[in-house]
Amino acid sequence: MANEEEQKNPTQTWKMIGRVVLKAALLFILLNLVFAALKPLESLGQLSFYNWLIEGRERLPYGENSDISYNLSLDNVPAMFASHKVSVPKADDEFRVLIIGDSGSWGWLLENDDTLAGQINNGNYLTNDGRRIVAYNLGYPIMALSKDLLILDAALAQDPDLVVWPVTLESFPRDQQLTPPIVANNPEPILSLISQYDLTMDPDDPEFADPSFLEETIVGRRRELADLLRLQLYGFSWHATGVDQDIPDEFTLRRSDFDEDQSWASFENPIQLTTNEIALDLLTVGVTHAGDVPVLIVNEPIYISEGENSDIRYNAWYPRWAYDQYRELLVENAADQGLSYIDLWESIAAQEFTDSPVHLSQQGTSALVELILPHIMKAANG
Repeated sequence: MANEEEQKNPTQTWKMIGRVVLKAALLFILLNLVFAALKPLESLGQLSFYNWLIEGRERLPYGENSDISYNLSLDNVPAMFASHKVSVPKADDEFRVLIIGDSGSWGWLLENDDTLAGQINNGNYLTNDGRRIVAYNLGYPIMALSKDLLILDAALAQDPDLVVWPVTLESFPRDQQLTPPIVANNPEPILSLISQYDLTMDPDDPEFADPSFLEETIVGRRRELADLLRLQLYGFSWHATGVDQDIPDEFTLRRSDFDEDQSWASFENPIQLTTNEIALDLLTVGVTHAGDVPVLIVNEPIYISEGENSDIRYNAWYPRWAYDQYRELLVENAADQGLSYIDLWESIAAQEFTDSPVHLSQQGTSALVELILPHIMKAANG
């Protein structure tokens, strides 16, 4: 009898293992199907250790060298906001200023205290009725007005009193508005804005992400799920060190000498720029979408070279013909649409620009704060 049971047991064991494996496989398939049907990534992004177990970030997550910067880039906008201190409810004594825009707003090569938002907060400014001026850095290092609209759309849920929107020509080419991954991978809010404001964007543009059912499964979304987890884990290092950017001791300075080159964007030679090429309508949509929240549009400072061929180009990004026309169009659009607009394009000394035509040093940012602050105080004090 013993010998017979010993002979039967291996068979029974393998059958049991087979049943377990089959059940596990069926459960895994079921979980993937449910996940794909529910599409819970945005809801999962709102689950965060930040602002209760660890400190909220000073700027939106962005970075590639995660082991050094304790940061990473992802396209889950709810997760980005949940990690930021702006998601904490506004205090009764707070006048909340949101600063959107590109890498200049975000603070490339700057510590958090040295950014535009950081220096405003360090000034401890008060409104006439005693409220604290508190600025939040919601810049993001992608050059596109569509990305700014995406961030603004999410930011309006954070009860702002004022939005400051620095812009520059590199964010305006109409044919580049859907190329940034953060825009392409968040089609729903952009499509909603297209429908609501009749934007001149094609809702069927192939740039918009359109994942298949299989791509919406856990397996298909494994990278996004891993990024959500990594964002939480890097938060502990951020909380302990305050580091969210790898700032090198040395970097390549912005160029000051250029070839005899008049190209800009997709144009090799000068043309007459119009709203067909420059997406001015996105500024108006942003202001309209903000509703009762005032929006201050700032044509941000640029580096102006005095080097070789500087009579042709202001800097490596902008030939004079393109930038001069852009400024004229901005002024006309602001006047026609009644936008609150200030032009600070040549307001900062050339030596205060670092590695690009729009990235400022700490001293350059201080000078910019002095120019923008009176407009913030005017808005705050009515």
